[in-house]
Amino acid sequence: MRLKAVAAILAGLVMLAAQPLAAQSPDPLPSWNNGQSKQAIRAFVRKISKPGTPDFVPPAQRIATFDNDGTLWGEQPFYFQFLFAVDRIKAMAAKRPEWKEKEPFASVLRGDLKAALAGGEHAILEMIGATHTGLTTEEFEVVVRDWFATAKHPTTGKLYSEMVYKPMLELLAYLRVNSFKTYIVSGGGVEFMRVFAEKVYGIPPEQVIGSSGKQALQYRDGKPIIVKLPTVDFIDDKEGKPLAIQKAIGRRPIAAFGNSDGDLQMLQWTCDTAGPRFCLYVHHTDAAREWAYDRASSIGRLDKGLDQAKAKGWTVVDMKNDWNRVFLFEK
Repeated sequence: MRLKAVAAILAGLVMLAAQPLAAQSPDPLPSWNNGQSKQAIRAFVRKISKPGTPDFVPPAQRIATFDNDGTLWGEQPFYFQFLFAVDRIKAMAAKRPEWKEKEPFASVLRGDLKAALAGGEHAILEMIGATHTGLTTEEFEVVVRDWFATAKHPTTGKLYSEMVYKPMLELLAYLRVNSFKTYIVSGGGVEFMRVFAEKVYGIPPEQVIGSSGKQALQYRDGKPIIVKLPTVDFIDDKEGKPLAIQKAIGRRPIAAFGNSDGDLQMLQWTCDTAGPRFCLYVHHTDAAREWAYDRASSIGRLDKGLDQAKAKGWTVVDMKNDWNRVFLFEK
């Protein structure tokens, strides 16, 4: 009788202890409202994490790829790397007097950024080429770090490192806790993103894939250096994203996250195949806390991707309704 009584007491204590643990288990995605998007994310992670089931995915195969601009941090009113190039043009202008008469530099120096962008992709590449090259990789890293320490967003007045989406930081952490390896796959410059990705997102430099310029190994005072050249090597956008993933990772992701038509091929390549897959688009619908744009936007256009997501059953995050907090700086 005594042993049975002790066993009953112990069993009761175990039950009491278990109940508050279950009730108090922290929500890994607190900035996400409890809607379909959050439920879909958690259901997918649970599904692929159960050993012995048909949908189980071994940890080594749990690859998740994320676009950066508009997916992990803001991209309006202009891409942040473009604004970095603008500040570099202004800083370098005294040594480049010809820029006062030469477009797109002349428009930048007049403060007319829309006119500077009238030349499209060619103008952007020309500005980035002129301001990013001629430096060693170490020198470029210092310039970018210094810029991030002081430069502020033209609309919010916040540091660019604060313009990160809090819900996406939570998602990155949630996936990593569940044995995912997270990668950035972005049209942004790879050397630019590698400077801040680990500190801001917890993603190390070797897991950052992006557009790149050509580089050369040179020697200064007998020591080897790598110098950035004014020539484009690879544009990591649209069809370039699956190609870059295959080349750099060698595994097809099982989850992909984007916000624009530039991410469409990455999501297609991830989800249009056998096995458990998850694709998600961030839809910018919150004009009050962020910006509202999609099909007609010249930056981060989401048109074909929105139609594909609906047709294929991908998850589309309605920023206004799915996120109770947007930016990292919000209380």
